Amino acid sequence: MKNIDVNDISLTKEILRELNQFIQFISLEKGLSDNTKMSYKHDLKQFAEFLSSKSILNFTNAVPQNVSDFLQLLDDIGLSVTSRSRYLSSIRMLYKYLFSSGITDKNITDVIDLPKTSRKLPDTLTIEDINNILEQPDTNKPAGIRDRAILETLYACGLRVSELCNLKQRDVISEAEIVRVFGKGSKERIVPIGNSALKWITEYIKKARHLFIKKSDTDDILFLNQRGSKLSRMSIWKLLDISARAAEINVHVHPHMLRHSFATHLLEGGADLRAVQEMLGHSDISTTQIYTHLDRDYIKEVHKTFHPRG
Repeated sequence: MKNIDVNDISLTKEILRELNQFIQFISLEKGLSDNTKMSYKHDLKQFAEFLSSKSILNFTNAVPQNVSDFLQLLDDIGLSVTSRSRYLSSIRMLYKYLFSSGITDKNITDVIDLPKTSRKLPDTLTIEDINNILEQPDTNKPAGIRDRAILETLYACGLRVSELCNLKQRDVISEAEIVRVFGKGSKERIVPIGNSALKWITEYIKKARHLFIKKSDTDDILFLNQRGSKLSRMSIWKLLDISARAAEINVHVHPHMLRHSFATHLLEGGADLRAVQEMLGHSDISTTQIYTHLDRDYIKEVHKTFHPRG
């Protein structure tokens, strides 16, 4: 697989100009706080990077489906309804400005609603698919070693994307084969980590991590981008998307799918539901029970094998 830096997506001058004009507008006309302006800039830069990944070179060339696809991506990588609503609010404000300023002749967000989150069965991958994805990064290169370690850790520990991005070197306790994870609300949990993921983390720390350090203080973050900072959620999604495409997996693969697969494969292997609940960091076991959607044939086979009158 050709190594691609998932953190270095260049934005066109046109899209940057439109973004800067909007930020100037809300600074002068709206009198918003610095924090609010930074929030708009962050959200819209993420949307701009998404458009660029689809070869859309400015905001005015986007169509409603692009906005819908972006919101679906945010859902796929695990953002809450509240966070996705904020992104949509930022995008709506941008297109309201572009329309009222005559930069575009229509407001494409007029027909956009936030996708409803239903309690559907989670999508999972087979163990073979997972193995194919894990083998895609080019481990002859430093970025490939890092990317392999990232993918291995995501699947080995069933981490949320934000948890992986915030993982620190000191949180990986190799001798005990465990990882300390800080989940929602900074709640700490301990998750076992397998030998394969530990091997690649060790390889990354020994051979590659120091090459990504660009400043004196990395805050002990384990996985660094090309600027020496922690990776973004979008970067992890891009890495997995690239790897899944290279593995010729013909479904939409997103990071949360590795978490779904982690839970499902454990349960199918006979793991206790409470143990999986602890590893996932679910406060309520009813949240974990959504993963018990085992294949009917598999359930029948288990019953036949283990029930005394099967």
